[in-house]
Parts: sequence; C-alpha cells; structure tokens
Amino acid sequence: MKQYFAAKAEYPDLLLFFRMGDFYELFYDDARKAARLLDITLTQRGSSAGAPIPMAGVPVHSYESYLARLVALGESVAICEQIGDPAASKGLVERKVVRIVTPGTVTDEALLDERRDTLLMAVARGRSGYGLAWADLAGGRFLVNQVENEDALNAELARLEPAELLLPDEEGWPPLLFDGATRRRAPWLFDPDSGRRQLLRFFGVHDLTGFGIEDMPLAIAAAGALLGYVEETQKQNLPHLTSIAAETAGDAIVMNAATRRHRERDSRVDGAHRHTLLGVLDSTITPMGGRLLRRWLHRPLRNRQGLGERHHAVATLIEQRADDALRERFRGLGDLERILTRVALRSARPRDLSTLRDGLALLPELRAQLAPLDSPRLATLMAELGEHGEVAGLLARAVAPQPPLKLADGGVIADGYDAELDELRRLSTHADQFLLDLEAREREATGIPTLKVGYNRVHGYYIEISKAQAARAPVHYTRRQTLTGAERFITEELKAFEDKVLSARERALAREKALYEALLDALNARLEPLKRCAAALSELDVLACFAERAQALDWSQPELTDTPCLRIERGRHPVVEAVREEPFEPNDLDLYEDRDGRSRRMLVITGPNMGGKSTYMRQTALIVLLAHIGSFVPAARAVIGPIDRILTRIGAGDDLARGQSTFMVEMAETSYILHHATPQSLVLMDEIGRGTSTYDGLALADAVARHLAMVNRCWTLFATHYFELTALAGEPGVDGIANVHLDAVEHGDGLVFMHTVKEGAANRSFGLQVAALAGLPRATLQQARRRLAELEQRSHETHAAAVGPQALDEPRQFALFSATPSAVHEALAALDPDELTPKQALEALYRLKSLL
Repeated sequence: MKQYFAAKAEYPDLLLFFRMGDFYELFYDDARKAARLLDITLTQRGSSAGAPIPMAGVPVHSYESYLARLVALGESVAICEQIGDPAASKGLVERKVVRIVTPGTVTDEALLDERRDTLLMAVARGRSGYGLAWADLAGGRFLVNQVENEDALNAELARLEPAELLLPDEEGWPPLLFDGATRRRAPWLFDPDSGRRQLLRFFGVHDLTGFGIEDMPLAIAAAGALLGYVEETQKQNLPHLTSIAAETAGDAIVMNAATRRHRERDSRVDGAHRHTLLGVLDSTITPMGGRLLRRWLHRPLRNRQGLGERHHAVATLIEQRADDALRERFRGLGDLERILTRVALRSARPRDLSTLRDGLALLPELRAQLAPLDSPRLATLMAELGEHGEVAGLLARAVAPQPPLKLADGGVIADGYDAELDELRRLSTHADQFLLDLEAREREATGIPTLKVGYNRVHGYYIEISKAQAARAPVHYTRRQTLTGAERFITEELKAFEDKVLSARERALAREKALYEALLDALNARLEPLKRCAAALSELDVLACFAERAQALDWSQPELTDTPCLRIERGRHPVVEAVREEPFEPNDLDLYEDRDGRSRRMLVITGPNMGGKSTYMRQTALIVLLAHIGSFVPAARAVIGPIDRILTRIGAGDDLARGQSTFMVEMAETSYILHHATPQSLVLMDEIGRGTSTYDGLALADAVARHLAMVNRCWTLFATHYFELTALAGEPGVDGIANVHLDAVEHGDGLVFMHTVKEGAANRSFGLQVAALAGLPRATLQQARRRLAELEQRSHETHAAAVGPQALDEPRQFALFSATPSAVHEALAALDPDELTPKQALEALYRLKSLL
C-alpha cells in the first residue's frame, strides 16, 4: 500500500491501474468509480484505520477492453507496472507508472476506432485570436493553425472533433462547441517562448522557418503545451513525430460550425452515421484509406491544380480499368500507418510485423500496375511508394509465417533466421530424443542392459543403475542419489545437457526478444520512407474508391473553371438517391455572372413542404463539396467556378445551454452568413423568419435576401414560403435574382410531389394536404380549412378596400400561399355533408354566400 500511495500521489486525478501479479487492481475511490463505470465487482483487501480497503481489479490479459471503455467515457488511466523481475526480487517487486492513457493519446489498436482519427488538441489564446495545435499520435501527424475569433475556433473544433482538449486554466473562455474530455493546464505551459524552445529541442533544429510556423506565436504556444503533455503521458521518445506543419484557411473551403452540422457528411444531427455522404462514398479497402477520406471530406481544397490532378487520376483509373485490380491488391494490406507508429513507440506486436511484411511484399505488383498509367498524381504516388525490398526481405526472413499474438508466447522469429535460437529451440523441443540416444550409447559403452536415463523435478536428469550392477558404473559417473534398489548417477555430458535444456526455453524467449528489438531498430532506421509509403497507399486507396463509386453510381467528372458560375445538369442528391427505392428525379441549376454584367446569383425557391426544396439545395452543396475533394459528382455535368465558403442556415434547433431559443439560433447563424459571405461563397438559406411572427419573419426574410443579393452578391439558394419574396426577381435595382419552384399535383384527395425544379414561382403551398399526409385528425384538418378560408377572405377584403375593386382578381396571401382557384372552393372542400347538423348546414350556406 505504500507503493500504491506513492504512485497515487503523483496522479491524484487519474484512475490508477496498480499491477499485482495477473491483475491490475484499483483501491479506494478509484475502485468505487471503476466498479460503477465498468460494472465489475467491488471487493476489499486488508484494512486501514480499522476499515476495509475497497478494491476492484481487471485481468492483465484482457485489460485493454476495460481500458477502452474507460477512455470512451473520457477517463484517463495511469498504468503502474512491475518493473522488477518477481523471480529475482527479494521482498516487494519494484513498481512504477510507465504510461498514462488519455482519450487523445491512445495508440493501442484495441483502443482506437480504425476508420477515424483520434486527435489531441491544445488551444492558446492571445489578443490576435487563438492558436491551435493537434496531433494524431496513432498516425504520426502534428499540425497547427491560428484563427481570429471564437466562430473560427468553433468551426475548427467541429471539423477536427478532437478526443481531448487542452486549455489554459484561466477565466473568461468563451463557450466552446466541444463536449469531450477537457484538461485544464497551468497557463505558463502555453507561453510562446517556452513553446518555441520546446519545439526546437524536440525536433533538433535551430529555428522553425523550415516548418513554416515561425511567425505563428499562438500556434507555437499551443504546440509547446501539447508536446509537453504528450511527453508527460507517454514517458518515452516519440520518433514518429518527425515534423510539424501549418494549415491555413486560404487553402481550403471555409465552413463554420453550423454549416458542418447541417451538411451531415459523416454523421447526422442526431448522431447517427447511416445515410450520410461518407456512408455512400466510403468504399475504401484499408482503414488508413478510410481515415484519409474522412479528412478530405472535412477539409475540401481550393487548390485547382491539386484537385485537377486528383480528378485526372480518377478518370485514368476508370479509362484504363485499373481500379478493380488495384483495389483487389489493397485487400492484402493492413493498417500500415498505425503499425509504423507502434513500431516507432516499440509497442508493435508480432502480427503487426507480419502484416507489415505482407504489405511491403505487395509493393512490386502495385508499382507494376501503376507504371503504365498516364497520370501525374499516380506517378507521384508510385514514386512515394519507394523501394523497400531490403526491409521486406528482412521481415520475410525474420518473422514466422503465422506468428503468435504475443512475443512472450515464443515462436515469433522464423526458423533458420538465427543459429543460436534454432539450437535453443532444438534443445527444448527434442530433449526426449537426446535422452533416448544417450541411453542407447551408455548401455552399449557400459554393457549394462538395464541402464536407464530419467528425470525428476527434484534432482533433475540422472542415469539409473540397479544395485546389482552399480559396481560396473564407469569412473566418470558421479553418484547423485541412492535408492533402495538402485543408484543414480550424473555425467558431465548429462549435466551440461541439463543446464541447456532447463534454461533453453527461457533463453530462447530472451533471444527472441533481443532479435525482435533488433528488428524494431532496423525498421525505425527506415521509418520516414515507410511512412511516406503508407501515406501513398492511403491516397491510392481513396482515388480507387472514387473511381469505383463513379462507375457504380453513375457520377461524372466535374469541370473547375475560373469563370464565376455554378452550372449543374441533372444533379442528384447522393444520399437521398442511395436510400430511395424509386428513381431520383434529377434537376438543373444555373447561376452565373457574365462579362456584360448580367448575372443570376440568387434563386428564390418556392413550392410545397415535402416537395424537395431542401433536397435541391443540399445536393448543390454536396456536389460542390465532392468536386473539391477530388471526387466525381452525381450529375450529368457540373461546371464550378471559384468557391471560398459554403455557408448554410437550415433546420430548426435551440441551444438552451447557451440561453438561445430556436429563433435566436436562426438569427445568429444568419448574422454570421451576412458578415462573412463573399461573391465566391455558396449560401443555402432555408425558411428564414419562420421562428417569429408572420410579419416580423417576412420583413426579416426580405431584408436578408436583399442583403445577400446586393451586398454579399454570393451564390444563394433561398427557399421560402413567403410568396412576397418572389417579387424581388422583377424589382428594379435588385439584380441577379430568379424564381424557381418545385411542383406538386393534387390527385383526388391525395398529393403527388413531382420533385421537379421549374422556372418561376409556385402559386400554392399545399400545407393542409401535407398535414393530411402526416396523419392529422380529420376534424383538425376541417377546422384548419375553415380558418384558412376565413383568413383569406379577410385578407382579400382588406386588399380590395385598399386598392379598389379592380384588383379583386389578383392572387393575394396572408404571408402564406394563396389558396387558388378560390376561397369558395376551399370552403366547399372543407365541408363534409354527412357530418353536418341541419343548423351547421344552414350556417355553411350563409358562409358560402358571403364568400361569393
């Protein structure tokens, strides 16, 4: 317990796994907490101050599954190991905390999601904004960035989704959109000068100019804090973190946190992962390819040259029919990226090395497949694969064809690789044959036919001769034991054999461990080119995935142009199309600005609920997003001009924790868009103003649409039920606005959605028909129809009094679509004669008369 208290004092806030033989034990509050979180038995051991000591434990051989559950819950665990040899120790075995496992620093295969990066992030703040640093320890990446304000910081948190966040322990931090594990650290750990010194020491350089971060003091401060935390928790060298790189906002299409939430690329708003863009797009074979695809989706590029090379590579794979063969080769690859990290951290297991061996063995075939393909990007990737014949040959010679899970089980090193190991194995596995041969030789040499060679655990190996024949024992026999009817002897040869055999297994395991460590040394000497090889394999997997998806889903290569435009022919929503059983109705989009000053930058989209307005808008954004990660797109043709941002205001939701109502969230997101949208931004606005009163909402929607069209001049899809906004398209002084609508047709008592985008404004909302489809009670719908008729009649009479009788035939609405062809038809449709009493029927006749 003294050992335990000494270790616990160093890490009072962490759960302490204290090694005791075949178990990791937890005591006191740690035991109570672990028993609750892991649903394990709470027991007791000994007593302290007259009270039993609470204890809970997990087996060493299966501790990783328990550790994974704790890390998933945001807990951190200190691992206190027995560092002495129990067999050689006198008294207590020495114990020491050898590692701290936190949600952001895990590298063990069992603790990681194989298709998602596990990131640790640190954030520093200053007068000019925030500095960010994040590391993927399992993948060996270390990156930094600086952002100007809270919105940009939250956008990065939404993009990267770190597993653990390090912040200075200071007051005044703004609300962050992060609900994972947060660690508060001493503020002085986030100092730019000390951070710079730490980075210089870690990378062994004189300055940071080569990394491109010398003029990023806040990012350097965050990187220093992160690096210190990693060294503190891992308690070992980190040779796989060989560089640090900066990401800048200008390299990628900007999306704020709200836009990322609405886009549902890899998870839905409700947290589900099915029916997302990633779910449709991800047919990668390897886990490292899947992680790279996810990173690309979260950071679409603006670099036209790089994107063009990706598109050309995908087209080449399709044209040469090379993607299927390439993907078939990838089925033999493992997660080389994470295996190399474990090699660097010296935690690689035997089967990691066999997987690496098998992967490297595939490289010649992959290079041969890529060689004839005429694509600049594929040629670059083939070069980055590199030549690793020496490493592949070493692993092929050294590692057994099917090694065991653990080094301690033995049999990891292949037979024939090391003569000393082969001899030790021969001794331990062929001892019986040696003894039979020795017995035969000794019988022949002594002439004693009853001579036997035996073994017991007390006295070891011996030669046994009966009492009657004992006098014939040779001089070189040494008496070991006397029995009633026999004498037992030992010889120098047998003694030497005994020493060899009894220690052969232990020595064989020790020799295997030494050879294994030498293998890790050899691999670490080639770590950097091996990492480049793994990165190239990841990208090839993603490009082959794009090629497969393009053919399977009938997608086409997008055209990226410098001309301001956004033209899509027969565009489709990739996720909706994938989940629908009936055929998806494709639609066109045409936004442009020509040299003569004519433009079409905003579409006011009207039509019924459930008609497809949101689908039409979202598919546009997804097509633009796919084009900017290098994928083909779900359209017959797509011509896309420069895009710097994708901004959306879609859906309804509150943020009660921050004191924001649904309407306040709507207005905050709208405000962000109005302040940040540029002429190269794609903006999606859905039902602005619906969270407040009719006239307030209409006024706000009108003002927002005008601002986007006249001030921001961005590419805008503006869906609305306010029919008044359709007048913007013809209003003098307001340029670039056009009306489109999605059609629906009534058929009997039902409603058929056409899902077809047509030019012009809709003339009806079909709100009551959609409510009927949703299953509202019949009486409720009848009441709604009567009330609608009254409202429309009142609006019609008010309008007639204001503008004169000549305008009575103009379709008007009360901030909703007009009920055409007439209010009388609506009132008649609402009547059910079988449900009316005579008095109600008479009242209905008078009401119809008044409407006429």
